[in-house]
Amino acid sequence: MTTPAASPAASLAPSGAVSLPLETPDQDDLVTQHIPLVGHLVREVLSRVPAHVDRDDLTSAGLTALVMAARGFDAARGVPFARYAATRVRGALLDELRGVDWATRSVRRTARNLDETRMRLTHTLGRVPTDAELASAHGIPVEEVLANREDLARAQVMSLEAGDEHGSYADSRPSSTPTPEQALEHTELLTYLSEAVAELPERLRRVVQGYFLEERPMAELAAELGVTESRISQLRAEAMVLLRDGLNSQLAPELVPAHDRPDGVAARRREAYFAAVADRHAAVARTYVPRVATSA
Repeated sequence: MTTPAASPAASLAPSGAVSLPLETPDQDDLVTQHIPLVGHLVREVLSRVPAHVDRDDLTSAGLTALVMAARGFDAARGVPFARYAATRVRGALLDELRGVDWATRSVRRTARNLDETRMRLTHTLGRVPTDAELASAHGIPVEEVLANREDLARAQVMSLEAGDEHGSYADSRPSSTPTPEQALEHTELLTYLSEAVAELPERLRRVVQGYFLEERPMAELAAELGVTESRISQLRAEAMVLLRDGLNSQLAPELVPAHDRPDGVAARRREAYFAAVADRHAAVARTYVPRVATSA
């Protein structure tokens, strides 16, 4: 009679009994069976953190840790997979929280220590301690207590959907898109600007159009007008002042400076220019007739 050969997977125990290795489930099965564990740990963490922490981000980090735990799990060590995976998932959730936390670890550590001291003093004094008492009991300057409070305040993140009786914070944040009123004002300003350029004296108009609109070099404009580049610079400055005052004469008259000699030739020319800009704008407004849809 022959004795059957021992299984290669079998090993002899000290008492001579045969001990078979533990059977390891498939990694996919481990992950699928323990997905609820991730959800439980995420809910546990969310109950202790600020409301701005995103559940989906935590869940994603937890599921990734669960997959990694399934790959690294060794059943022969005798540790249940649920306990092993829970440790890995908790670590991943803490790493995720540290990644989205705007406060440093030292700030959080100091805040925890101050909270413990504050609770102890509250119990002893029967009231909430002052900042000076808290700093003295903690052995730090009162400035550090105030600085830690400011650091924590800066690290607070609020939801844009939150708000008060005036509406959500999203409604009050600056927007790069102009409002309809701003767009209308901008269009009106451009209209007045084009009209003001058109009414400039010829030489000033050629300088403005050539330099700003056509982006021609100053030397080229100087050669075309038969003057020096320095003179082109002077004409450009003169045109900019006249344009500014011309626009303000129509849109903000209170910003137009008074002329030193209101009865002088220069003042009369300036007033004539203002009137020409106004007349051109009025003429354009009269020629614009909105199209109205008519039914047959």
